Amino acid sequence: MNRLVIIGASGHGKVIADIAVKCGYKDIVFLDDNENVKECAGFLVKGTTADIKEYQKWDFIVAIGDAVVRENIYKNLEKHSYKIVSLIHPDAVISRRVNIGKGTVVMAGAVINSDTTIGKGCIVNTGASVDHDGVVEDFVHISVGAHVAGTVHIGLRTWIGAGAIILNNLNVCTDCMVGAGAVVIKNLDQPGTYIGVPAKQLVKE
Repeated sequence: MNRLVIIGASGHGKVIADIAVKCGYKDIVFLDDNENVKECAGFLVKGTTADIKEYQKWDFIVAIGDAVVRENIYKNLEKHSYKIVSLIHPDAVISRRVNIGKGTVVMAGAVINSDTTIGKGCIVNTGASVDHDGVVEDFVHISVGAHVAGTVHIGLRTWIGAGAIILNNLNVCTDCMVGAGAVVIKNLDQPGTYIGVPAKQLVKE
């Protein structure tokens, strides 16, 4: 059909729109629940998520950074059998032995190496890398310039901050937030926020 609906008219949505154009989409519209937003990346914002039903025959991708919101919208699309697509920038480097779930976006300069599984609704952002034999569960965001070494398992909805590093053979549990520039040298077994070098859990007082 060559028609795409991007849900989320933000900076992230702009980047996804550029990738969509490079992937051959001609007709692109945005939906966003902020009714004051009328345009994004040169494309019209045609309505809110309440208008999804008007685009039943279009392809969809969710361009929202917040993992919980992204997951909820994704599951609503999935429930109603809308066509959710993945978008991969042509300048990403991806092994022939990688599985990528629906609704995932891989940005320019990203590298994903052999025998790695990327779940659905994930973001592998600009210049990020995921090395061999990794598992990245659904709705994870690996931010700009973050690097995940070999044989790492990252749990559902986890966010790896810009420039963070995850050393090899580690597990990062569900619902973690690894701060920008942090270096993870041991398993992260409890949900929470981890910062620093080496990364330690941020404890709220």
